[in-house]
Amino acid sequence: MKTLTTAGLILLSTIAANSAHANLEIFTCEPEWASLATELGGDRVTVFSATTGKQDPHHIEARPSLIAKIRRADLIICTGAELESGWLPVLLSKSGNEKIQVGRPGYFMAADYVELLEKPSTVDRSQGDVHAGGNPHIHTSPHNIASVANALSRRLMELDNTNQSAYSAAHTSFNQRWKAAIVRWEKQAEVIKHQSFAVDHKNWVYLANWLNVDMSTTLEPKLGIPPGTEYLAELIKAVDQKNIRKVIHAAYSNPRAARWLAERSNIKSIELPYTVGGNGQVNNLFDLFDETIRLLVN
Repeated sequence: MKTLTTAGLILLSTIAANSAHANLEIFTCEPEWASLATELGGDRVTVFSATTGKQDPHHIEARPSLIAKIRRADLIICTGAELESGWLPVLLSKSGNEKIQVGRPGYFMAADYVELLEKPSTVDRSQGDVHAGGNPHIHTSPHNIASVANALSRRLMELDNTNQSAYSAAHTSFNQRWKAAIVRWEKQAEVIKHQSFAVDHKNWVYLANWLNVDMSTTLEPKLGIPPGTEYLAELIKAVDQKNIRKVIHAAYSNPRAARWLAERSNIKSIELPYTVGGNGQVNNLFDLFDETIRLLVN
């Protein structure tokens, strides 16, 4: 009887210890935030991304498997600014998880911690798929990533205060490495400053603003509206007028229009990874900007 009691005490002690050190379950909407959460959380978090680098985050189905994942989450990290408006509200409403609802500590929208660009003065359907709060593709600037990292580190410490010192140390390490990388990327990108690029969609606004390049020529006549032949013909003229030598499309998007313009204008078509997992070389946020700058410069 004594042995059984001792074994029971050991079992209870083990369960208590495991509960005390249970990982935070983090549900992210996009791979960039999964990578950032992993950088800041390390082995204290378990991270899941609802999308991959080959998927358009605007258009995702609220599948039962995603509902099952978000139901168990302690924290959700998404871009916000209406990027996931077509599917995230459905997941939240069906999750039955009070911890991650709007206004709760487990609800974290990255766009709340940066200054959004391209805020429209008015919004109507004639403008295409305009986001009322501003352009949501914030992660294409590393300075925005740094701002989100500051806020996310504080949120992790709030949710898991027993590991505050570990989260603080992880953020300090990330911040130092990230600042050094930004200096390197900006130096490498000096050669393309003030150059003009054609782009598939307005998901490069923050990248263009950071690198001081012109990416205002888009393959879409209106946001989210595919180009017709008449509009594409006008683009050929714009290529000459702006001295555009490269047309960019995201890894998740259909490259047909970009390749069409490249062939008829004798310019290069470049596929940028857009996010983590966008190509085989991009496994984390550092890889993302390494590869983006390499492709733009080369």
